[in-house]
Amino acid sequence: MTQKPHLTSAHAACCWIPLFALRCEEARRPELAARPGALLSPEDPRRLWQVSPLARRTGVKPGLTVSQAIGLCPALRLCEPDPVHYDEQFTRLLTALRDVSPVIEAAELGRVFVGTDGLERIFGGPEKIVEEILCAVRGARLPPLQTEDPVSTDSNRALRTAHIPAPVRLGWGKGKFVSWVAASRARPGQAVVVQPGGEAAFLALQPLAVLPLDPDTHRRLRQLGLCTLGDLAALPEEAVVAQFGRAGRRLWRLAAGALAEPIVGREMPQPIVAALAFFSPVADREMLAQALEQLIERALKHPRRTGWRVQQVRVRAELERGASWLVETVLKDPTAERGRIAAPLKTRLEQSPPAKAVERLAVEFTGFAPGTAELQLFARDASAAARAGRRRALRHAAEEIQIRLHRTMLHHVIEVQPWSRIPERRYALIDFEA
Repeated sequence: MTQKPHLTSAHAACCWIPLFALRCEEARRPELAARPGALLSPEDPRRLWQVSPLARRTGVKPGLTVSQAIGLCPALRLCEPDPVHYDEQFTRLLTALRDVSPVIEAAELGRVFVGTDGLERIFGGPEKIVEEILCAVRGARLPPLQTEDPVSTDSNRALRTAHIPAPVRLGWGKGKFVSWVAASRARPGQAVVVQPGGEAAFLALQPLAVLPLDPDTHRRLRQLGLCTLGDLAALPEEAVVAQFGRAGRRLWRLAAGALAEPIVGREMPQPIVAALAFFSPVADREMLAQALEQLIERALKHPRRTGWRVQQVRVRAELERGASWLVETVLKDPTAERGRIAAPLKTRLEQSPPAKAVERLAVEFTGFAPGTAELQLFARDASAAARAGRRRALRHAAEEIQIRLHRTMLHHVIEVQPWSRIPERRYALIDFEA
């Protein structure tokens, strides 16, 4: 396991399949597409997660309880979530896109950015590149994923070999934001291309909802009478910063087309997998927690893990009657200690346990960070990383205060004349600089 440099690309194609999980269900059960349907939430099975367009027309929305949704639409078809299946299908999508470009950045389930710098020499202009990506996605019919452990082969598991759900929407432009907005404006199975130099004119007509806004910021912008990105970009940048701080500066630059974030491709690491099949399905949380710790211990002893700390962990569970359960966590401080890896996973197990008894449990280490001599010899790396994280947070907070108030409000207390009899001479205040 060697560390490889990240690949970057200034121009990107955004590949987006809305309602990806629901489309996966429709791909393996076509009868769902003909009637109103919804997926239950993996975290709270009493609420809805994704809702089909037919169900939305009757007033059903994500987040409603099952009783509320049935009251609005008695014919609603409810599906139990199968997150392991969705993750497998999404991995197939990434694999298909890697045949076109080595620079791939996954944003969320169903949305991927493909770096296109240099591809014009192979395929031609942006229109030809987009056509090649569409062909790759439409023709993605890959065999089942192979792991280090055998997977159940009953009829329910066989359903997971379904092809990539369609239709896909594509957008091409400079940077992630422009390509994403273009994809959101594309029709199913088609693409929108924003030519270089036309980013500002294209963005000016788009609604504020395409920005990465929290509800409070969106409400404040609407109260100011702003409806489109052009309205926001017409304001002075410093005025927006004074109202919304550093986040406002980023929002203004995105709206004006002045900020083009590049695509950063990362090597997909070969995961370290440890799995356990139960002789009889297990529903007891205490037993599942103990099995989880044993699997983490087994994965830590894998030869490929030597010299590396774990940063990203995923737990997959195959449940009775073909359902599944999936949780994933990214550790703030990479570690090789079983307890620190298991802690957030146990919390997720308590907060949103599997809806049914578990037949098979698997732990995957999918992200790694290089080990250090301090970690291996003295185990000091975790505390050093924690101190560095607190210092970064303090520095960002000080910068935010200075941007909002236009002057420094944080100070250090230092000793000047500790021997003085006058208290005011013993200490002094200086501006805080992290």
